[in-house]
Amino acid sequence: MIGSGAPQWINSLMDTLGAPGAGLAIALENLFPPLPSEVILPLAGFAASTGRMSLVAALLWTTAGSVVGALALYGVGALLGRERTVAIASKLPLVKVADIERTEKWFARHGTKAVFFGRMIPVFRSLISVPAGVERMPLRVFLGLTTLGSAIWNTVFVLAGYLLGENWQDVTGYVSAYSKVVLVGAGLAVLLFVGRRLLRPGAGRRRG
Repeated sequence: MIGSGAPQWINSLMDTLGAPGAGLAIALENLFPPLPSEVILPLAGFAASTGRMSLVAALLWTTAGSVVGALALYGVGALLGRERTVAIASKLPLVKVADIERTEKWFARHGTKAVFFGRMIPVFRSLISVPAGVERMPLRVFLGLTTLGSAIWNTVFVLAGYLLGENWQDVTGYVSAYSKVVLVGAGLAVLLFVGRRLLRPGAGRRRG
């Protein structure tokens, strides 16, 4: 078994498939954000340090897994489309159609930066693929930004696990703290949005 501090299914994937197993685990992590990428990536690095897989293969396969998972979510957004997304979102409590329009305008201006840097933010690295699909960001651009952002993020943590060896689990503590800060910030933003909406109620109006 590669790492005793990791969930059994991750160990089984890597023990059985090697680097492709690490890539599959990361693809699943993109589709189901609660899965622990902060465990998968350094564990893959540790496995490479023991000779169970090559370091280059670990980097390539985890990056490929990130891209495949992101592409699947991009497809979900593309299938939903703008009109259906607007229809669904406009029925949510406290959400105005004007909010959706502002979000669309923001993504039109900053979408490339959001996709690139979003690959380095827990949870959001998965979610950012959906609006990219809804807004039909050119697939070539989406794949390029996703590959580059994922490669940077994955390389940092795979190399950390590789260099730390049996102490690879030290990485998870730092990433967990980073994730908590991000989630607390997101939670505060949601509370601010809800508070403003309750103080300034209104239906909002969709522009033509």
